[in-house]
Parts: sequence; structure tokens; C-alpha cells
Amino acid sequence: MTPNIEWYLITAIILFFIGIYCLVVKRNAIRMVIGIEIITSAIHLNFIAVGVAVSPVGVVDPLAQTIVMASIVIGAAVATVALMLVIRIYDHYKTLDVKKLSKLRW
Repeated sequence: MTPNIEWYLITAIILFFIGIYCLVVKRNAIRMVIGIEIITSAIHLNFIAVGVAVSPVGVVDPLAQTIVMASIVIGAAVATVALMLVIRIYDHYKTLDVKKLSKLRW
């Protein structure tokens, strides 16, 4: 039974554009971090879907799984650091609005 790869790719594209929307439209720093995480989830889904498409029927390419697992671990660390920076920015400036933060000078 061959999985329908097109649905996974369409879902990955939709997730990617939702993440881009969060980055472009939202001005809150936390929502921007969430948008970046949505984009990385879309990339992971796309990578696994392509790994299934190029491998034999019913098998996921182990290289794709390994790369996605390493990316998830690195992404979790990056998201943690980004959210810690957002917390520090809020403690110091009392705002998370990126437009207001870009007008500040050190």
C-alpha cells in the first residue's frame, strides 16, 4: 500500500505559508518564534514525505529520519534560547512589539 505523498506535501506547503504569515503579519515576538517553529515543522514533514517517496514501498528512508530527528533536537534548543531572549526583552523593555523594539537604541 503506497501512501499518498501529495497530501503530505500539500499539508507541508500549507504549514509553511501559515508560518510565513505569522512572521510577516504578527508583531509579537512570541508569535514570531511560533511562526518559525511552524516553518520548521513544515520542513520536517516535507523531508519525511520525500524520504518515503524515494524509498521502497512502506519504508521510510532512515537517513531522512535521522536528519529530521537531529533537526528537531537542534530546533528545540534554538526555540528555548529564542524564548529566553524574548523573556529578557520583556523584562527589560516591558513590550514584545517588534516595531517598538526596532525603534529603541542601546
